[in-house]
Amino acid sequence: MTWFHPKTLLDKTYEVGILIKGFDGTIEILTALLLIFLTPAAFHTLMGHLGKSGDVLTAHKLSTILFLLSHGVVKVVLVTCLLLNKLWAYPWALAALGVFTAIQTYQIITNPNPGIIFLTVLNVAIMFLIYREWQHVRTPKLEPEK
Repeated sequence: MTWFHPKTLLDKTYEVGILIKGFDGTIEILTALLLIFLTPAAFHTLMGHLGKSGDVLTAHKLSTILFLLSHGVVKVVLVTCLLLNKLWAYPWALAALGVFTAIQTYQIITNPNPGIIFLTVLNVAIMFLIYREWQHVRTPKLEPEK
């Protein structure tokens, strides 16, 4: 099993970026699991702290749980596979982040929010770093002539 070993500053930035995505995915999974075990009243109270967004989420507890769980699992699996240098994971990670970025862009257009703008910029930067690393790992290394 070959783990990713950063050498340059961009390599280290790539590693930190995907680790952030993995951490985010883990938090989403844990949040979904927490929501499964909350009573309806506790869930409603928790969502009330989120304002208007909480009202929408309260009305759709199951879809909120499924969204967080699926979103988190996709991130954790892809991050793990990227760290293991699995070539198939690079285009899948780009596609997943592309979908997430498109959804966030729609949210920015319809309801601008500094947090979503930050996450979207972060996604685009991480997509660039994933693409860069993919080009690096899929290019065969030529042995120097002797």
